[in-house]
Order: sequence, then structure tokens, then C-alpha cells
Amino acid sequence: MASHGAVGRRARFALCRYGFLSYSVRAMAATDRNVKHPRRERHAVAPRKAASGGFGELCVTLDDIERARRRLKDAIFLSPCPRSEALSRLTGHDVHLKLEHLQMTGAFKERGALNKLLTLSAEEARRGVITASAGNHAQGVAYHAARRGIRAHIVMPLPTPLVKVTATRSFGGHVVLHGDNYDEAYAEALRLASRHGYTFVHPFDDPAVIAGQGTIGLEMLQQAPDLEAVVVAVGGGGLIGGIACAIKEKKPRLKVIGVETACLPSMKAAIEHGGPVTLDPAITVADGIAVRRTGDLTLPLVARYVDEIVTVEEEEIASSILVLLEREKTLAEGAGAAALAALLQHKTLVRHERTAAVIGGGNIDVTLLARIIERGLVKDGRMARLRIHLLDRPGALHELTRIIAAHRANIVELLFDRAYYGVNLSETVIDVTFETRGPTQVKALLAALTAGGYKHEVVR
Repeated sequence: MASHGAVGRRARFALCRYGFLSYSVRAMAATDRNVKHPRRERHAVAPRKAASGGFGELCVTLDDIERARRRLKDAIFLSPCPRSEALSRLTGHDVHLKLEHLQMTGAFKERGALNKLLTLSAEEARRGVITASAGNHAQGVAYHAARRGIRAHIVMPLPTPLVKVTATRSFGGHVVLHGDNYDEAYAEALRLASRHGYTFVHPFDDPAVIAGQGTIGLEMLQQAPDLEAVVVAVGGGGLIGGIACAIKEKKPRLKVIGVETACLPSMKAAIEHGGPVTLDPAITVADGIAVRRTGDLTLPLVARYVDEIVTVEEEEIASSILVLLEREKTLAEGAGAAALAALLQHKTLVRHERTAAVIGGGNIDVTLLARIIERGLVKDGRMARLRIHLLDRPGALHELTRIIAAHRANIVELLFDRAYYGVNLSETVIDVTFETRGPTQVKALLAALTAGGYKHEVVR
């Protein structure tokens, strides 16, 4: 084994009980204790424990994942993992994207679902399967079960958007609407499974499902063999657990980083508390990773193989969706864009390394996408709204629009108000929303309005 000096100051490795080298956040922090890294200290999680050191035994091995890959070979699309020049420049890393949103159902979930279905006995397949899901897992189970003549029952919460219910039915699933939230739908699915003898297909906490998701890791190692780090979104832990197991067993020194939404960091909480904990409900744009309690089977895998877990905020995820859309012409949902968000915001310990981010899904509601685009334009200074006081007389609006037109800003909305905002009887207030080329153009327009004697303010 290499000496500490050979390994380097910033990447100490501690020999694990299971016989291979494991990256240790604590060892690195101890080595760098004389150097302040506030961002790293804020985002790093507790160091990994060996599987028998408090988190339970591992439920999946590299052999399981390799067998899953052979099962799925002719049925799952080999998604590309291209290098992105634009994102490499933005992040400072050599960035590759594993484009799992290109799967038939628009997300990686069908890998685990199909692998589970292919392990069923003839009798289990005859009785049918059931799951609880309001999103990608539901569609993955429905699609692949229907292709194999297996009856799939999908329990979805009553508030599930109609577009998701319709998509699941179109893939062949028998949808049962029940409960006000996922927990109630999950309980109903278990009840129906027990009553009718259906096989329950868990969204993440199942060895066959985890192994199916792990095939992504094997593909990335083949497609980009020089990778030094992989960044993966974390919900229940099935995706990162499978990928991390595949990658670390093949290349122990390759870093695996997990990314959670700051609204529901259930995996981070589980590692810090030494076991799964149930978090309070929260609403997030990354609904695909909005998991309140991590899996009992996935936690040991994450604790054993994952080097770091970081969190990203809602605005950071939204910005990542917009960057992917503009720079890569790639449509990702919130959960699918979370991994890239961590790279764009420099949240990880990765520095200037060949890195792959998994784009896990692209099933985003179009109305949500419209809001994200609009908010992104506002944040970037390419759309602004001004509240301007005008004299209530003929020609006042013409004079105002002449100034706006002179600065080449495009008006998209006007709203007059004579009764609110503290205006007097001889005035009116107008809210003007316009598109610009960026903050510099907005500043120039504000200066021109001030010079013209207009009272104004930016509406946030």
C-alpha cells in the first residue's frame, strides 16, 4: 500500500476491514486541519463506516450488478455518456453527462424495475406485481411489466398530476388512486399485496432494484474509463447505492459523491444519526428525490462506498435545469439536474477532475418548466419588472415607451393601477415587464429613467 506521502496531502485513504482502500473525509480533514476550507466543512458528511460497523450487511455485490447487466442488455437503452465542453468550462471540471433521461420512460428507474421483474418466478409473474409511486418508478414498472405480460398494479396518491396518471396507464399499468400522500399510497400497496399475493416492487429498497440501477456504474466505467469522480442524486439511495457498489468494487479510488435536496436530506441525516430517520414532509422542485426516510438496505451501501454527500438549494436546482436546457439542449427534471447543480455551485470536494454527473430523468411538468425558465431569466437579469410612476395624462405612456425602446428592451407585459401603491389623484402607476440582454442593459435603462425624472423601483 502506498505511503501517506505518496497518496498526497488532500486524499488520505484508510484501509477498510473488507480489504480495499476507502476514501475518508475525516482523514482528509485531519490532514488539512491547518488549512481552512469553510465550504468543505459545511457540506462534508460523516466518514463511512464499514458495513458491519453499525449500518448492517450489504445486500448487493458486484456479481449481482454484473448479472443484472446481462439480464438487461437487450431490453434497456445504453444511454450515452458524452463530454460537455460548455459545462466543463462552467464548472472547472472535465464533465461528462450520463443521459438516463433518454430511456423509454424518461428515467433510470426502469432498470431496477425490469431487473426485479426478470427475477420473478413463473408463479409470481402470474399473480402480478404492485408498487406505490407517483412518478418515474410507476412508469418503469408499468412499461416493462406490460411488455412481459405481467399485470402491474400502481397505487398513486390522489393528488398525483393527471399527466403522470395518464402516462402510467398508457404504459399498461392498472392505476389505483388512494390516499392524500405517498405514505398512504405505500401502505395501501402493501395491504393489497398481502391480500392478493402480488409481489411488491419497492422503488429503491430492494436488492434486485438496486442491482439494476448499479448497471449505470458499469456502463460509465466502460464509456469513460478515465473518470476520477461520479456525482449522483440521492433520494432513497437505490441509484447511488448500486452505482457506488459497482464503481468502488472496480475502481476503489474513484470518488462517488451524492447530492440531496436541502429540503429533504434523508440520507445525510441517516448517516449522521447512525440509522434511517423520518424527516418532516417538504415540497421541492426535485420531487424524484423527495424521500423522507432512506432505505434500510441502501444505507449500508452508501455508508460503505460513498465518499461525500452534499445538499443543493431549490434555486440551484432550478438554475441547473435551465443551464442544461440552454447549454446542452437537454431537458431534465429537478432530480435529474441535482447532480449537475452541485458541480455548478462547487459544492463538492472534487476539484479539476474528470467527473460524470448522472442526469437521472427528464419527466418534468411543462408548467413547472415554464416557471423555472421565467425565474431563471429574472435571476440572470434577462427579464425585469419595474414599477414606474406616471402623470395621468395623454401621451405619458408614449414618452415612457420611447425611452424603453431607445434602450432596446422588449416589453412583454404592462399593468396599470390608479388606486394602490400610494399614488395621488394626478398619477398612475404602471408595472412594466420587459426582456433584456442582461444586467448591464437593465442598469442603463434605470439610469435613463432617473435622468428623465421618473420615480421607479425594481419589483422583486
